[in-house]
Amino acid sequence: MIKEQGVFGIFSYIDSTVQAIKKLREADFKNLRVFSPFPSHEIEEALERRESIVRFFTLTGATLGALCGLTLTILTSLDWPIRTSAKPIVSLPPFMIFVFELTVLFGSLATLLGLLINSRLRRNAPRVMYDPRFSEDKFGIAVVCKIEDIRKVEEILKLSGADEVQFEGI
Repeated sequence: MIKEQGVFGIFSYIDSTVQAIKKLREADFKNLRVFSPFPSHEIEEALERRESIVRFFTLTGATLGALCGLTLTILTSLDWPIRTSAKPIVSLPPFMIFVFELTVLFGSLATLLGLLINSRLRRNAPRVMYDPRFSEDKFGIAVVCKIEDIRKVEEILKLSGADEVQFEGI
């Protein structure tokens, strides 16, 4: 049984697309997917997406890598001391190369892990709602909503200047 419906608006102009996005967000429809033939800052601003948390994975991995690099080099030097004239056993400048390498390694691995965790495709978005015209000259908004909200979404899309409104069952 179909519990959700995909409503699909096709637009010719970016201004009407942005206007439709803003009206849909005001009407509390958050499950939007927007298609555009080119990248657009206006669309990004209208969607009001939060920043990715992948950067925190990178920061955590880089910090962990730096701490592991420092710990490994210091403990290795203390466990197997090689005395050279009057130089100290634990000397940080030569250790910084290894610390830098582990910082970059752990940071990049944590970034990859964060990307894999956070880049899951949305499971609730219709998979068949795509029109080849989005790669040429048209804009599209796909809205996943409850069946009772279909008319409201259709009205918002048409009032915003949609050329066509299509429906897809999920």
